[in-house]
Amino acid sequence: MSPGEQTAVQTAMAAFYRARGHKLLAPLTRGRGAILMLHSVSVEARRAFDPNAGLRINPEFVDRAIRLVRAEGYDIVDLDEARRRLIGQPSGRPFVAFTLDDGYRDNLTHAYPVFRQHQVPFCVYVPTAFADGSADLWWYALEGAIGMGRTLRATIKGSAQAFSCVGRSGMERAWQRLYWWLRSLDEDEARKTVADLCTQAGFDAAKLSGTLLMTSAEVQQLASDPLCTIGAHTVNHYSLAKLDADRCRQEIVRSKTDLEARLSRPVRHFSYPYGTAGDAGPREFAIAAEAGFATAVTTRKGLLFSAHANHLTALPRLSLNGRIQDERLLAVLLGGAPFAVMNGFRQVSVG
Repeated sequence: MSPGEQTAVQTAMAAFYRARGHKLLAPLTRGRGAILMLHSVSVEARRAFDPNAGLRINPEFVDRAIRLVRAEGYDIVDLDEARRRLIGQPSGRPFVAFTLDDGYRDNLTHAYPVFRQHQVPFCVYVPTAFADGSADLWWYALEGAIGMGRTLRATIKGSAQAFSCVGRSGMERAWQRLYWWLRSLDEDEARKTVADLCTQAGFDAAKLSGTLLMTSAEVQQLASDPLCTIGAHTVNHYSLAKLDADRCRQEIVRSKTDLEARLSRPVRHFSYPYGTAGDAGPREFAIAAEAGFATAVTTRKGLLFSAHANHLTALPRLSLNGRIQDERLLAVLLGGAPFAVMNGFRQVSVG
């Protein structure tokens, strides 16, 4: 979505909020509840070139979101309770569950104090390689390589191409072309390509893991609070649909067993890396169920309905995007009308 399109959507949704449209339509479109998706919770200011800014929200917005959710009449529950409510009879109050992907260190330093202050349960989905310090944060590595301001070269579909990463506009053009091309590649090839781009640019991607992610000890520290649930997020954060069945199963099952060994407790919940329809589908949903996960979440946009009781390893989420930190828009999204339109009034999408 372009900045202009994003502004137009925000303006329309703000007007919808002022007209209380979300309240009027909620009985028809809200469903049983929602799972909120966060990533990084940071006090870092926006930079001129900041392509991963959408993954980053500030702790003040987390605080406002919690207050908004409660003011709108939602119960805030953990994922076990969310599952119980989905498979049980509808109650009078909708519910919300907070989840965070990837295990960023700021989940401990900035998000956790807010959740603790409000006594709000939350789940952090951790790829085990990330906690081991062997993460390949290729999307941050690509940002770093482009941000060095040099010319980068890559062969795309047999054609040698050069990308001048000079100035903000040059960097943004390079990002758009390279990022989406990389997302179309085999996982191993994509990561090898980003490593080459980092070498060309003189960017040290090895430092990213230690800077951005929690260590295994920090994950255990966070898990010591009963408010926190640790969920699995594969071993290496691969797009599972791009892997063969055996490798896909290994990524899912090993992430569960490794975390259970470290935490000395069952790990019942899972998140698919990237989580779009192109990254996780029926095969992955079935493997997650076979592995024994009670729930598994995607990044498909939507709210929770009674029919999701039959699709507990294919649950949608509502993203708290770092580019739109406005609780009025969150209220509109929780009302469900935008998702009803977006999904053609289908309550469940698992294909």
